[in-house]
Amino acid sequence: MPPWDAALALLVAALALLGLLAPRLRRAVGARTVPAARGQDHEEETDGGGAADRFSDGREPLPGGCRLICKPSALAQCLLSALRRSAALEPRPRSWLCGPHLQTLCHFVLPVGPGPELAREYLQLVDDGLVALDWVVGPCPRGRRVTNAGGHPAVLLVIPNAWGRLTRNVLGLCLLALERGYYPVIFHRRGHHGCPLVSPRLQPFGDPSDLKEAVTYIRFRHPAAPLFAVSEGSGSALLLSYLGECGSSSYVTGAACISPVLRCREWFEAGLPWPYERGFLLLQKMALSRYASALQDAVDTHRLFRSRSLREFEETLFCHTKSFPISWDTYWDHNDPLRDVDEAAVPVLCISSADDPVCGPPDHFLPAELFHSNPYFFLLLSHHGGHCGFLRQEPLPAWSHEVTLEYFRALTEFFRTEERMKGLSRHRASFLGGRRRWGTLQKREASPSSSLEEIFSWKRSYTR
Repeated sequence: MPPWDAALALLVAALALLGLLAPRLRRAVGARTVPAARGQDHEEETDGGGAADRFSDGREPLPGGCRLICKPSALAQCLLSALRRSAALEPRPRSWLCGPHLQTLCHFVLPVGPGPELAREYLQLVDDGLVALDWVVGPCPRGRRVTNAGGHPAVLLVIPNAWGRLTRNVLGLCLLALERGYYPVIFHRRGHHGCPLVSPRLQPFGDPSDLKEAVTYIRFRHPAAPLFAVSEGSGSALLLSYLGECGSSSYVTGAACISPVLRCREWFEAGLPWPYERGFLLLQKMALSRYASALQDAVDTHRLFRSRSLREFEETLFCHTKSFPISWDTYWDHNDPLRDVDEAAVPVLCISSADDPVCGPPDHFLPAELFHSNPYFFLLLSHHGGHCGFLRQEPLPAWSHEVTLEYFRALTEFFRTEERMKGLSRHRASFLGGRRRWGTLQKREASPSSSLEEIFSWKRSYTR
């Protein structure tokens, strides 16, 4: 574990324990003096789901207290059936991992451990910038299943959070996807996770231009393989921007967003709880400190590294540039992930928790109208899970990973069934059309006196 990772982990853990867990401990100590009422666990479960219950009236209940919020459709029914059969959503006994802050901190702070074997490729972009693609090549499990009926393993494009930190949950998802027969590849932005910053230009929060080139390259390498995409946390802004801008030409079969940040501007302006705000801000400063000299000609690095909030850092880095300064409003006009959401033509599953300490209550940061009106967007809302946590007892993977891969499998089966039904319909129409044409020809041969106006549906029109 690198020294700066260890320092960040200790700092975030200390801040969170002091600022967020102390109230829980005080309540726990005070609760010892009060007799436990019968059904207390049930009441606590109900209180935890209050935000989810107030979020929407049109919801479908699922095991484990989860809710599927979406617009009714054939695909929604297929997904609902798959989730009801999912073992990942089965009720589990409550444990010390149920707290939202513990779920979040275990995800961000705990060391990664033995991760997958990665093969890195650097992709040179049109403007000579570099992004990195980490292909997961091992360890190859025995009995690896191929997810595509055509024999080509489906490619799973994984987009980490916007801070560039490769978390243990992302690597766990890659290992599970590799075991299930996918070919995972992790996309790293400019200057993130060891990718060199060869030009003083970073990727804005919701600018999908670099991702477009990366997807084109992935499609070139695997033209016959289906492509699925999954994002983590704030990385959802990049994925949703890409799906909205590309529409039906995105090459993506299905997408999933784990703990997505959807109302990004409000999220930056409202701020996070101070331990997370300080931790994420420190993470960004440490990641960009190695490029301080290269960025001096583009931004005010002194002001950048003295930023006291995520909004100030983002605004200094991308709005107060020396060459082309723009306003905060203009920046979000071009980077809001929902700006072209009506153009998205790919099913998207958003997995969120009602106790997410980073995104906040679902009433404030999840647009309910999006899931009620758009047939391509589905929201799986749970009572517990924190931010990108959704942890279970070891060695089980996070249940959000299981649900994501089951969702992709349900999509594959649904589209395969739809194609088969369309093929049967075309075959039947062709067969009936052939019989109809044969009967028409026989009738026309029997009545040679029929006029041309009865045979053709148009009339000649011209000016004398």
